[in-house]
Amino acid sequence: MSKSIILNNEEITFKIRRIAFQIYEANIEEKEIVIAGISTNGYTFAKELVTVLRDISGIKILLCEVKINKKMPLDGVITSMKSDEYANKPLVLVDDVLNSGSTLMYAVRHFLDVPLKQFNTAVLVDRNHKKYPVKVDFKGISLSTSLHDIITVEFDKDGAKAYLD
Repeated sequence: MSKSIILNNEEITFKIRRIAFQIYEANIEEKEIVIAGISTNGYTFAKELVTVLRDISGIKILLCEVKINKKMPLDGVITSMKSDEYANKPLVLVDDVLNSGSTLMYAVRHFLDVPLKQFNTAVLVDRNHKKYPVKVDFKGISLSTSLHDIITVEFDKDGAKAYLD
C-alpha cells in the first residue's frame, strides 16, 4: 500500500501558524500560557506552536512535555513541569493526530487533578473516529477515514508531512 501525502510542509506550517493565532486569540488577556505536548510528535508539534506564539504575542509561553504510554495509558502520565508550575494557568494539551481519543482522554484525566484557569486541546489531524468524548478546540484538519487507514505525521530536518496509509 502506498502513502498519500495529506499535508505537505507548507500546509503544516500554515496550519501551525493558524492554530497559534487561535490559541493567542483565546488567551489574549493572559500573562502566561502552558503548551503541553504529548511525546513524541505531539511535543514536536507543541514546540512549533510555541515558536510561533512567541513570535506573534508578548505572552510568556511555557512548554511542557507530557509522557504517556499509549499502549498502557493506565500506567500514568509524567510531565516535564511540576503541577504547581501550571496550576491556575491556561493550558493547551497538544497532540499530532487524534485517533480514538484515548491518549488525549488519559492525558486530560491527569490535568483534571490540578486547578487550571482554562483547558483546551489542539491537534494537527482529527480523524473523527473517537471512542471517547474528547473535544478538540484547535485543529489543523478533520478527516473522515476508515478505521483501517493510518495517519502518520513526520517532523524532520527537511520539514513536516502528514501521510495517509
